[in-house]
Amino acid sequence: MLSSPNRLTAVIVGALYLVSGVAGFFVSAGIPVFAATGRLLLGIFSVNPAGSAVDILLAAALIIAGLSTVAAAKTANAVAGTAFLVLGIAGLFVIGTGFNLVALNGADNVVHFASSVVLLAVGLGAERSVTTAVTS
Repeated sequence: MLSSPNRLTAVIVGALYLVSGVAGFFVSAGIPVFAATGRLLLGIFSVNPAGSAVDILLAAALIIAGLSTVAAAKTANAVAGTAFLVLGIAGLFVIGTGFNLVALNGADNVVHFASSVVLLAVGLGAERSVTTAVTS
């Protein structure tokens, strides 16, 4: 696992999101599942049960793929990176509206965009098979 950037990245990012998702469930206990304004985790991240569930699902996919094969980790990194990009873009439009089903705020957007950049860069860029032409 340590020799593969994709596997290592998937496990590390997955573990971070797993911890934040589980902590989010504790922080958001007692509020509606899709509350547009969640409770604050670490004083800056807005969380509700739906957002915590999304974090845990993406974390599980990353961890399972990272512990599996390079190909699985590469795919999971690209898919999760795309999902975080979509969440970041959606956050630009839904913050402060009733459509904010996962209680996004500005800090969440920053983390989602940063996660997207890391996951997509590794998933799409690392461990590409390079073929070289043999010239005679």
